[in-house]
Amino acid sequence: MAKPGPDQIRALRAENPKLRARDFAAQHAITEADLVAAHVGHGATAIVADPDRLLPWVGRLGEVMALTRNDHCVHERIGSYLDYRTGAFAAMVLGPEIDLRVFGKHWVHAFAVEELGEDGPKRSLQVFDAAGDAVHKVHLKPQSNHALWGDLIGNMRLADQARTLTLSLRRPAEAARADSLGAPALRSAWDRMTDTHQFFGMVKDHGMNRLGAYRIAGAPYVDRLEPEAVTQTLTRAAEGRVPVMIFVGNAGCIQIHGGPIERITPMGPWINVMDPRFNLHLRADRIAEVYRVWKPTRTGDVFSVEAFAADGELILQIFGYRKNTLAQPWIDLTRALPLLERVPA
Repeated sequence: MAKPGPDQIRALRAENPKLRARDFAAQHAITEADLVAAHVGHGATAIVADPDRLLPWVGRLGEVMALTRNDHCVHERIGSYLDYRTGAFAAMVLGPEIDLRVFGKHWVHAFAVEELGEDGPKRSLQVFDAAGDAVHKVHLKPQSNHALWGDLIGNMRLADQARTLTLSLRRPAEAARADSLGAPALRSAWDRMTDTHQFFGMVKDHGMNRLGAYRIAGAPYVDRLEPEAVTQTLTRAAEGRVPVMIFVGNAGCIQIHGGPIERITPMGPWINVMDPRFNLHLRADRIAEVYRVWKPTRTGDVFSVEAFAADGELILQIFGYRKNTLAQPWIDLTRALPLLERVPA
């Protein structure tokens, strides 16, 4: 079936305006980027996708809602984009509420979008990767600096306002990569870690990836948990007032919540955190593997709960919040989670 053109996409959208953009795109065999591009000249403007140019402008918008997601989890946080730092491999936003790791090579298409809402215009900035999948979105709130909207578009507008995009094929998630014969060397290197950021390079040096390493490392490095352990982690953290860090991301952006969570609300297959300034929407039924992971660092042991989908995609990671917070309540929480099997050392 041929992909519908821009005019047809807009007509179909007008018939079904309330369906979530991601669901609408899937229903019509297009991408979210195709949907937004079809509205160029009709509420959407193609803008520069470079985070080094775009995110400083976002910082001037004041308080907004940041949204980052993958196929199974949505992370939404209200705050301001403060302390933007560029970098050769990754850029960062390090504000007290908006905390991002930005991988600019995946920021390929971007749009400023204005839609008519019940209470006035709904404005957002939407960034997509080369395959047309959403990388990051910024939604303006009533308290945002809307007076800057026109200046932002004027400075970031692309000369080419095309309504169709040339997209690449979507890359599938990487399956687990491991070598059981290399497990002793992996564990030896694991023991020598002094910082959690060393982990990615360590497993790469051993020809593995994160999920592959978790499958073979064994205790005390890794324990496999029941899939419902993620829901239990969120629920017990809220009930026990144990502050956490929740990482959700995709190839182009990782978004982090740091602090307490309060209101846990299940809705069908979704488990939701519905706090005033932080929302999380997780498809609990899509969790295939969960691990409790220990990493040694120079400042103390770090424990995390990490969930993966059936295709190997990392859905989310939950850590204890370490800033001015005792580590033991989080450690006790993770140790009480239901064990599926102990991976033999």
